[in-house]
Amino acid sequence: MSRVRIPSFALFIGCTDSKLNPFLRRRTTMFGNHREIGAVCLMVLLLPVLVFGQGYVQQMGTGGNVDWTHQVIRATGIGAPNPTAPLAAQRAGAIKAAESDAMRNLIATVKGVNLTSETIVENAMLASDVITTRVAGVIRGFRKVDTRYLSTGDVEVEIEVPMTGILLDALLPATFGGGMLMTGAVCPTCGQPWPAGRPMPADMQAAHSGDYTAAAPSGGAYTGLIVDARGLGLRPAMAPKVLDEQGEEIYGSRFVSREYAVDIGMAGYDKDINRARSNERVTANPLIVKGLKASGPNRTDVVIAAGEAARIHAAAADMNFLQRCKVMFVLD
Repeated sequence: MSRVRIPSFALFIGCTDSKLNPFLRRRTTMFGNHREIGAVCLMVLLLPVLVFGQGYVQQMGTGGNVDWTHQVIRATGIGAPNPTAPLAAQRAGAIKAAESDAMRNLIATVKGVNLTSETIVENAMLASDVITTRVAGVIRGFRKVDTRYLSTGDVEVEIEVPMTGILLDALLPATFGGGMLMTGAVCPTCGQPWPAGRPMPADMQAAHSGDYTAAAPSGGAYTGLIVDARGLGLRPAMAPKVLDEQGEEIYGSRFVSREYAVDIGMAGYDKDINRARSNERVTANPLIVKGLKASGPNRTDVVIAAGEAARIHAAAADMNFLQRCKVMFVLD
C-alpha cells in the first residue's frame, strides 16, 4: 500500500483523506467561493516558507540532508505502530520509534559532512573523545521540525540541529588567524606578490594590489566575497579554503576570526548567484570572482587566479570582510 501524507493541519481539525478533497476542487455550494479563497490564502501564507526553503541542500544518503544556505543538518525517520499495544498507545509508540530512527539517521548524516578538503566529521570524532562527546550532545538536543502521519498508520518525523554554535565550536581548529593580507607591491604581469628586497626591472612598473580592485558597484567599499564555482564540481565543507594557483591560502582559517566562524560558519553556499548577492552575509556590495578549479581529496577548496587573489586582499584591506566570514560560494 502506498503511503499518503496527511498534512498536520488536516489532522488537527479531524479531516480524513476524503475530507481533504473540498480544499482541492471547485465547489458549487454557497460556500464554494469561501473555500477557494481559503485555499488561496493558505498558499499565500505558505509562500514565504517555500521561498525560505530555497538554497543549497546536499542530500546525504536516504535519511538526511545538509542545508548549507541556512546552516542546518536534518534527518527523517519513520516509525510503525505496535499492533499488540493498546490502541491509545499506538500513535505515541510510532512517534517514539520515528524519533529514534531519525536520530540514527541524523548521527550518520553529521558524520558524513565534509569538515575540510581532507577530512569528514567522522574522522574528527574518531580522533578525539572530547569531540565525540560534544557532537553527541548536539545531536541529543535536536529540534523536531515536523511530524507527518501516513495513511498506513506509520509516523514520519523530521528533526534538525544547527551547524553553527556548539557543533562548529567542537569541530573547528582551536587556533585561527596568523594570515597577512597581500597589500604590498605585486607583479604587474602575473599578480603575485613581488619578493621583498628584490628590485623591480626598469622596464616594469610595480603595481599595488589595490590596482586590481575595481570600484564597488555603489562606489563604496566591498561588503563581502562571492566565489562563483559553478561547473567546477566544488563541494561544500565546514572549513573551506580559497587558494591561489600556487596553493597559497587566500581565504581560510588563517584569515578568519574563530568567533565569527563558530557563530555564522566560515562560508555560505547557494545555487543561485542572484540569491547569493542578496544574502545578508555579503550584501550589499559583494566582490564576485570566478573559481578556476576545485582542490583537495574532498574537492571543497577552490583555486582562483593570482590577479583575483590580489583583488580579494586589496578589497578586504579597507573593510576586512574575510575576518568576519562574509564569504559565499555559488555551486551547481
